[in-house]
Amino acid sequence: MHPSCPANPDGVGSVFAGQRSGSFGAEPTLRAFLIVIYSLAYAVVRLLLEVLVVRGRSQANLRAEVLALRYQLGVLERQAGRARWQASDRLVLAAVSRILRKTARRSFLASRETLLRWHRELVRRKWAAYPRRPGRKQAIPVSGRHELILRIARENPRWGYRRIQGELCKLGHRCSHLTVRRVLRRHGLLPAPERGTRSWPEFVLQHADQILAADFFTVDTVWLTRLHVLSFIEVGSRKVHLAGCTYHPTADWVAQQARNLAWNLQNREPVAKFLLRDRDSKFSAAFDEVFRSEGVKVIRLPYRSPWANSFAERWVGTARRELLDHLLIFGRRHLERVLIEFIEHYHLARPHQGLGQRRPHEPAGLIPLSRGSSGAR
Repeated sequence: MHPSCPANPDGVGSVFAGQRSGSFGAEPTLRAFLIVIYSLAYAVVRLLLEVLVVRGRSQANLRAEVLALRYQLGVLERQAGRARWQASDRLVLAAVSRILRKTARRSFLASRETLLRWHRELVRRKWAAYPRRPGRKQAIPVSGRHELILRIARENPRWGYRRIQGELCKLGHRCSHLTVRRVLRRHGLLPAPERGTRSWPEFVLQHADQILAADFFTVDTVWLTRLHVLSFIEVGSRKVHLAGCTYHPTADWVAQQARNLAWNLQNREPVAKFLLRDRDSKFSAAFDEVFRSEGVKVIRLPYRSPWANSFAERWVGTARRELLDHLLIFGRRHLERVLIEFIEHYHLARPHQGLGQRRPHEPAGLIPLSRGSSGAR
């Protein structure tokens, strides 16, 4: 090294050495002169930084580091272009910008308006994280007359405001129809036409003891032939009637199975008044006529709406999950024998959720156990 070149603990000498071997390999004297010039410039810049920065040594080191970072930031900004900020970057920069003076914010890549907007967004999200306290609901004063209005409206869903007012006047309570409307609205009861409408599940449950549901399902045998099974289910009691199994379900065969079922249900109580079926072409006019002659109204369900025939679909799903998915069926007689045995188990031994965990055929004279007499220790 040249005798006039100072020691370089910061690694600058290594950089100059690289330049010395790569860029200035022409003449030794010119190379030595350039090394001296670079070394002298480095010493002058370092001296100026030590003189201009604040007196304390720790503060001087900190400000020197900040100055170097600012310079490198400017270089990167010229090369990288527009920066893409993440949520954590916005959080840190917005927090730091509230501490620095306005003159010191020039070193940020983001503008002053952007920093302020980020800060406002953070404040908004902070307060949005705390849900508002729900307002205290005032207790609804319910007098004897209000209870009577609500009872009349619930028990007579087709009565309007003025009809309820007239019934109250008959009982000695004088009030206007506006009072009736206010009380019903306060308790969430709809007006008369809407309050009296029933959904399809409500209709089915209300007439469950008088409804039959019919449906087909298929079973593939070991020989890759397909069997069609026709079954009926009583919605109220969940009792299943197996009509039959066949390889070719023609309209005449389906009508004959309907006659057999109608003959078996003649002396049953309660008498079925509705039959739910889909629009399968196998249910012909002769099939419907058999039930109409017995006083049963046939209700054809909408197209592609298996949920409208949910009870029959649920029975089919139970038969598949608990029986057919675990057996290999060899033929029609085999399938009929298996289904008859399963239906007997379905009636006598299997509890049903829709019946309160009871069985469709409860044995006569059964004494239910009390909750405390289970005998478990």
